[in-house]
Amino acid sequence: MTSAASARTFEVRHLQLARAALAAVAALMVTFSPDHSATVGLAVFSGFALATALVLALSAWLVFPRGARWPVVVLSILGFAAAFAANIPVWRSTTGFFVIVIIWAFSTGAIEVLAAVRARATAERRVDRDGLTVGVLTLVLGSALLVIRPDYALEYFIDDANRSFVLTGITIAVGVFGGYAAIVAVFLGIAGFSPRRDAVAARTEGRAAA
Repeated sequence: MTSAASARTFEVRHLQLARAALAAVAALMVTFSPDHSATVGLAVFSGFALATALVLALSAWLVFPRGARWPVVVLSILGFAAAFAANIPVWRSTTGFFVIVIIWAFSTGAIEVLAAVRARATAERRVDRDGLTVGVLTLVLGSALLVIRPDYALEYFIDDANRSFVLTGITIAVGVFGGYAAIVAVFLGIAGFSPRRDAVAARTEGRAAA
């Protein structure tokens, strides 16, 4: 008899690959943008959070069975809330970037870690480790932003350009977010293309039976 899980068109790997693609886009936008201001940083973050929230919301019905949907539902709600907050004009400031991204990072990171810990009793141990890693990386992002001073400013001079520049806290913070997005993109991309444990087990059992 074919189970509901095996009959699903979309699997966890598809969710991982979709999230990896969105994180890669955010990382590229930060990397190739000459402007790392709070306005640009929040614009990139809001797009990333909104698109990821939409993917998570769809995956709650397309990927996960009943009883296992609560983590992605909560994550999607937090993503929608963060994207909405990032688009409020009065909050598009250096302080707003730090507050919004830090709250999002700690809340979503904690949910991913909690869901991964609770999933240890199930057969999806590979998914558990992937979720745990992403959750820890997101918590590290929040912790890193807590360490950075929003009012930090370091003026330096480059001889080749014959001009001085200022390295600010928001420039570092936006760069840290871009680095986080790049790491998540690579990790989830690898996880999405890696063979699932249940598929490997099925092939092993098939060879043994043969």
